[in-house]
Amino acid sequence: MTHNSNKVITRFAPSPTGALHIGSARTALFNFIFAKQNKGKFILRIEDTDKERSKKEYEKDILDGLQWLGIEHDEIYYQSKREDIYEKYIQPLLEKEIIYFSPPEEEEKKEGILRFKNPNKKITFNDEVRGDITFDTTELGDFAIARDKQTPLYHLAVVIDDHEMGITDVIRGEDHISNTPRQILLQEAIGASRPRYTHIPLILAPDRTKLSKRTNATAILDYKKEGYLPVALINFMTLLGWSPQVKTENRQPITDNKQQITDDVDDGIFSADELVKRFSVSAIQKGGAIFDINKLRFINREHLKKIPFERLKAEIELFLPSEMRKMTPQAHSVLIQVIMEKIDVFSDIEALYKAGEFTYFWEQPTYTVEALFWKEEKDSATLAENIDKLVQLLSEISQEQFTADVVKKHIWSYATERGRGSVLWPFRFALSGKEKSPDPFVIAEILGKEETIRRLEYAREKLF
Repeated sequence: MTHNSNKVITRFAPSPTGALHIGSARTALFNFIFAKQNKGKFILRIEDTDKERSKKEYEKDILDGLQWLGIEHDEIYYQSKREDIYEKYIQPLLEKEIIYFSPPEEEEKKEGILRFKNPNKKITFNDEVRGDITFDTTELGDFAIARDKQTPLYHLAVVIDDHEMGITDVIRGEDHISNTPRQILLQEAIGASRPRYTHIPLILAPDRTKLSKRTNATAILDYKKEGYLPVALINFMTLLGWSPQVKTENRQPITDNKQQITDDVDDGIFSADELVKRFSVSAIQKGGAIFDINKLRFINREHLKKIPFERLKAEIELFLPSEMRKMTPQAHSVLIQVIMEKIDVFSDIEALYKAGEFTYFWEQPTYTVEALFWKEEKDSATLAENIDKLVQLLSEISQEQFTADVVKKHIWSYATERGRGSVLWPFRFALSGKEKSPDPFVIAEILGKEETIRRLEYAREKLF
């Protein structure tokens, strides 16, 4: 039954023969946004007629991936449950001799097949991205359209389903442009209306080759496991082939990893609602969209900054190694802030942990005596005096008040008087064993008063 309505209806039609990847997810996203933007309907159609390759686990992966991204369908259909509908269209085509049966001997196969009798004419259709496109269908020959009366092949199934579901707009990858003339011939054969076509650019690797698993074409649920935010992935995918209309006044683009990211709303950072408001088919580009993992990481980091601290804390907890959870609530909160300064995505925590970035928070760091000296200084007596003074000043602070701000306030005057480098460098190194780390006041708060003083005394003992 067809839909007699001017309402915008789009569809995403994946085959459950593999996991949901970036390319397919972006197609679903563009269709979802366009339908929502026009107060229309977004249909999910599972094209599962290939019974040998279609798997339930892939179907679940597709559904779970879309749900995680927040791409919600209004209706869902399965081609495998629509055989009676297909027969309703195929039988009249046979009777009118628009299609015909090609026997096994002609096909050089075990079984025969139904073929479309090509009228051999030129077809012109308008693509919302590329304008008018013309094909001479003669070169297509009499193409196969069904195995039997109930089992259409891809092109006929698509045309029948689009007609039955009232699809008004077909938004799909540019690799489908060559499929369009066949489908238009079949639309004319069954008396279906022609939808509007929008063919979006392919997603390319940084070297402009076809995107593959080796070039970060990760399955959507893998991004979830790595700790990317769904809103960040949606933001990133929308910018793969679509450019927002930029308002240039009082706006400067920013550059991250040599990749220019420009927009008049937080420099290309959009919420899902903002994308629905801003998206425009007319702003979809023709050229290939370059997949840049650094840009995705940048966008994810920007979205992390927008998360309320308590929610962020709960999210980070899921990725913390067990050692990093054995801290007081106060130290734990400060550690979360330290972590946030170092990561773009939650899975970075594990990588940093394995690289020893955070080990000094629960293990005594190892270092040489020479590392404690600031620049060219070599006087052990002066260094020992500075460490003794740090211990004295820190001992005056109660355990309850031992925060980064209070620690800094207590030692700042002395550090300024003696030379900040001479005092703060050994303070940092005694606590972390690293040249680069969070400032020593923050480390001290995380370690606590007792451990901070113990590490300073340990450094003092190493001098003599």
